Amino acid sequence: MVLDLVLIGLAVTLFPFPLMAFVLVLSTRGGVWKGLAFIVGWLACLVAVIAAVLLLTQGKPPEPKSTPSTAALAGKLAVGVGLVGYAEHRRRRAARPHRPRATTSRLEQVSAWSAAGLAVLLQPWGLVAAGAATVVEADLSHLEAYLALMAYCLIASSSLLTMEVYTVFAPDAARVRLRGLRTWLDGHQDQAIIVLCLLVGLWLVGKSLYQLTA
Repeated sequence: MVLDLVLIGLAVTLFPFPLMAFVLVLSTRGGVWKGLAFIVGWLACLVAVIAAVLLLTQGKPPEPKSTPSTAALAGKLAVGVGLVGYAEHRRRRAARPHRPRATTSRLEQVSAWSAAGLAVLLQPWGLVAAGAATVVEADLSHLEAYLALMAYCLIASSSLLTMEVYTVFAPDAARVRLRGLRTWLDGHQDQAIIVLCLLVGLWLVGKSLYQLTA
């Protein structure tokens, strides 16, 4: 479970759509406070998904080879297949003309509440679903499970936290670096999505099939 959560958390934190939106939010007037609201909304969404899964499992993983265990593995397999399919969809449309990206001026009037809502809207829900399918294996009778879940949330938010802290303590340098990141994302967004979705999707498919047939 731990390795799965680390891999998924890294894919979540590197996903281009929320990164682009966060860079734009930080670039607006009062961007630091709006960025903080974005992070709070982002973390609250991750925690809510984890809490919902743990309520369903009551903090105990299903017994191996049981019907709930098989259903959980089938769900993880379906998420993996979906991620691979989405990667192929992005690959096919990568050569098509893209719609104009959102600009800073469009987000200038965004409030802190709107920034928090934007964080929820822009969650990479396919990857979040992969994380939820993995959290089913968490056994809350062990401290390691709590630490793994906390680490997952921190890893999945690490890019946002890094940019926020950088902007607070070195605003001028951060402005230059974030502008460069935005330019890079504009040119490599599809490639990044394809690689991340394929990596996590193939991992989930391979591991789920192995566990289902072992």
